[in-house]
Amino acid sequence: MTRIALLGAGGKMGVRLATNLLGSPFEVAHVEVSEVGRKRLKDAIGADCVDQAQALGNADVVLMAVPDALIGKIAHTFVDQLQPGCAVIMLDAAAPHAGELPKRDDITYFVTHPCHPSIFRYEPTLEAQKDYFGGVAAGQGIVSALMQGPEEHFALCEEIARTIYKPVTRSHRVTVEGLALLEPGLSETIGATLVTALREATDAVVARGVPKEAAMDFMLGHLGIEMGILFEDFPGMFSDGAKLAIANARPKLLRDDWLNVLEPAEIEASVKEICNPKGAAS
Repeated sequence: MTRIALLGAGGKMGVRLATNLLGSPFEVAHVEVSEVGRKRLKDAIGADCVDQAQALGNADVVLMAVPDALIGKIAHTFVDQLQPGCAVIMLDAAAPHAGELPKRDDITYFVTHPCHPSIFRYEPTLEAQKDYFGGVAAGQGIVSALMQGPEEHFALCEEIARTIYKPVTRSHRVTVEGLALLEPGLSETIGATLVTALREATDAVVARGVPKEAAMDFMLGHLGIEMGILFEDFPGMFSDGAKLAIANARPKLLRDDWLNVLEPAEIEASVKEICNPKGAAS
């Protein structure tokens, strides 16, 4: 049986993962440094935490449910305790892509991240429809990368990824560089920024006298059509008026070089700042 050391088991993400690992074919040793986290885990699934050194020494896989900025820093504290052939699974590409991981050639580094449930999902229950994050009731895709290690470790780590993020609809394999393009590049740098602008624009319409509920209904309803068309979930097309509005507004809203945020140097700078935020205590 594959033995997993789950680091950060009492954090919000750790409890999610620990819950989904219940009843799996894996033997899980839960590790949590804080008393609050240990209690949270105990209350959630009835599990007790174990000594970190013991968990790491016996582990076939180390699953790191820790904040993005701490992944590399924490890995440096325990890497020497791992058995040769151990696989370290991380839930974000920032630290791996930023070169934050300790060098050790005889272990595996694997990165996996959820896609989160699609806005175009059609769920059979309200619980699933309201599962925006995933890993509870709504199906979602996952994306994974084998950074280093034997090819056969991909299948093992992907099986663990499917378990912690279940229910999983599709699993995609990319490189670490590709995963960093997806997050923070596509999902946060671009996606979250543009969605924030949409909300700011909606608030601006409300400030100009349109009732909030009317503005929200109008924006969300039209976004459904527009996203459906552009992301190929709906075989429609924009009206001539919409095309004209887009052509007139695009140069006012977007710089010509805005996609440069996806250039390698920009992505590298972004992940390095995630790992070492400006103004953070050293």
